[in-house]
Amino acid sequence: MGAGKRFGLGVVGAGMGAKPHALALQSLAESIDVRGVYRRNRAELENFCQTYGFPTADSYEALLADPGVEAILILTTPNAREELVAAAARAGKHVLMEKPVERTLAAAERIVDTCDSAQVKLGIIFQHRFRRASRYLAQAVADNRYGRLEAVHLVVPWWRPQVGYYDQPGRGTLAQDGGGVLITQAIHSLDLMLSLCGEVGAVTAMAKTTRLHQMETEDFVSAGLEFANGAVGAVMATTASFPGGPESLMLNFAQASATLTAGNVTIRTMAGETITEGEASQGGGGADPMAFPFDWHAAQIAEFADAVRHDRQPLSNGHTALHVHRLIEAMMVSAREGRRVVLS
Repeated sequence: MGAGKRFGLGVVGAGMGAKPHALALQSLAESIDVRGVYRRNRAELENFCQTYGFPTADSYEALLADPGVEAILILTTPNAREELVAAAARAGKHVLMEKPVERTLAAAERIVDTCDSAQVKLGIIFQHRFRRASRYLAQAVADNRYGRLEAVHLVVPWWRPQVGYYDQPGRGTLAQDGGGVLITQAIHSLDLMLSLCGEVGAVTAMAKTTRLHQMETEDFVSAGLEFANGAVGAVMATTASFPGGPESLMLNFAQASATLTAGNVTIRTMAGETITEGEASQGGGGADPMAFPFDWHAAQIAEFADAVRHDRQPLSNGHTALHVHRLIEAMMVSAREGRRVVLS
């Protein structure tokens, strides 16, 4: 990619979750060239493209055949991912894809292997890593600024209504989503936790569906975690906490505690210092799942394009995403079988 040339991107999928991506791509127009958007529903595709000023594509095959398309942004539901990625990889196109990688760990691993074999980059959208507060805390952890990590506490107290959300066809099913609150909502916070705390060595979990929802999959999970580095932790994630609140991740170090709440971090050191970093924002924890800013998406899309340009792995890639998939599978196995599960 030559200096000054915009990064060519094709987009597949234009449903509810596409809005922050569209706004992000609008803000990146000087560096990202949206070559076309494809969705099977033509009327909704044309409405989406008219709204955001993007060209429509006649087919997915047309996007893959366009020599100006360097990467494909896949925004479809998880059950439609594997063949789309395989076709992109065969065409030599890099892939940036919404979370999760797929509905099951096995399918996610196949997708990662497909991209590795074709030597194309695979980025996974986990925009929480790109919040200013998250980046600040990640640097503090990398610098070992506050000593050894000892304890972790993650709470995701979200709300999704039955009417208008879980009543939509396929929502909250294994066939479309692959699971409930863990793989669809809390996966963002779990991925951020792992990026800051390292891998989990063992988990003991409980997963249930509350009487507030009629759905196939879980809407409430609690778990005890044993991290590979010796730290311990606890997780509570739900979409049954009306009216919904911001997710919170507390890390207790040897010399300080750090609390990430939505897009802000507060660090209190044992020496008496208080440090705050972040921005005012909503987090999408309430009935409107899209109630959050798009700048985190813009930062991740720009970082992915830079990774392709400089032939390096994106910060959030297929291999890092497999860590959170393995944790979610271990939590669900633990809950289903009523036992402590050791992650390999």
